[in-house]
Amino acid sequence: MEKVIIIDYGSQYTQLLARRIRESKIYSEVIQFDELPDGEIGAIILSGGPKSVNAKDALPLPNWVLNSEKPILGVCYGLQLLAKKLGGIVEKTEISEYGKTEINIYDDPIFKNIPKNIITWMSHGDSVVSLPENSKVIAKTNNNIYAAIKFSENIYGLQFHPEVKHTEFGNDIIKNFLFNIAKLKKNWSLSNFIDEKIAEIKNQIKDKKAIIALSGGVDSSVAAVLVHKAIGENLKAVFVNHGLLRLNEETEVKRIFNDLLGINLTVIDAQERFLNKLKDITDPEKKRKIIGEEFIRVFEDEAKKDFEFFIQGTIYSDVIESAASGKSTAKIKSHHNVGGLPEEINFKIIEPLKYLFKDEVRKIGELLGIPKHILYRHPFPGPGLAIRIIGKSLKKN
Repeated sequence: MEKVIIIDYGSQYTQLLARRIRESKIYSEVIQFDELPDGEIGAIILSGGPKSVNAKDALPLPNWVLNSEKPILGVCYGLQLLAKKLGGIVEKTEISEYGKTEINIYDDPIFKNIPKNIITWMSHGDSVVSLPENSKVIAKTNNNIYAAIKFSENIYGLQFHPEVKHTEFGNDIIKNFLFNIAKLKKNWSLSNFIDEKIAEIKNQIKDKKAIIALSGGVDSSVAAVLVHKAIGENLKAVFVNHGLLRLNEETEVKRIFNDLLGINLTVIDAQERFLNKLKDITDPEKKRKIIGEEFIRVFEDEAKKDFEFFIQGTIYSDVIESAASGKSTAKIKSHHNVGGLPEEINFKIIEPLKYLFKDEVRKIGELLGIPKHILYRHPFPGPGLAIRIIGKSLKKN
């Protein structure tokens, strides 16, 4: 299956790019600039980013990108990176453009059926001031700044962000790149994902046993039902009460999984164990790490030697936001599904939802027959009130 690879240079809109492409029924994946993609590549998109391409620590364009000879779209930083790499000049200009900006469009396949004047969303201080050889400008702003450049028949750059709702006809521009320039075919559906993932899990686990931590939230619920369809009773679902849950959460989770979903649930009361570990800890990130470590240890105690696989409800935003590189995107926090795991564990990890966004996970849940009141519950973090409430975790009297 051909996919669109998005190289993340730190834009806050990178996930939006991936989602817009999947909404066009084409599979997309986000990677860091120093990662090598796997599988069949249909096209490459270079995201925006906060740095200047002229900075000493500027993030580079990997050699494999141009060598791939695949269609390329550079967005904001991505446009400037292409321009510089291909021999153009990028400089900080007197005029910077931020926010809604009108552009004037010239005829080109990437702007098929787009009006000649549209409002776009800009965020840049540097601009391309000299074009690479054989390139041409296909859109300008009212400030006479290059808004779009055609570097070759299948390499384009946009100074604005087509993925945000503030850009008029942004989705149409993205689709024009995917279908008119890259000539891609629609290949992504959630129904196909379910069938392929069930077959993959069956093949991976075979007749072995797996264990999953159920929180009662969307991600773990969908992961549990999906894996249960693949391996049936070889999946053990466990709910750990760490003493930092919503009111009546244990009762509600038991009702949902035992009665509504038909999945046998084991409940472990580990309140004393967790609260002892959290005594006098106030930093939320330390709490996450402690809780992540203790969760695994609780499961190791529960599983003994009978379970080889540990199922996690990690989703794609967890993976992208918790990227440990720190090279392009400032790390705000680790996610309980990613950053909280200890380095040494006695399980093989399976993350069936790892490449799905939250809205896709909910749609998968609906296709699997999970009631909507579960899928649309108010989000609640795995570490619970430990990180919702600032300060020390106190034992119950």
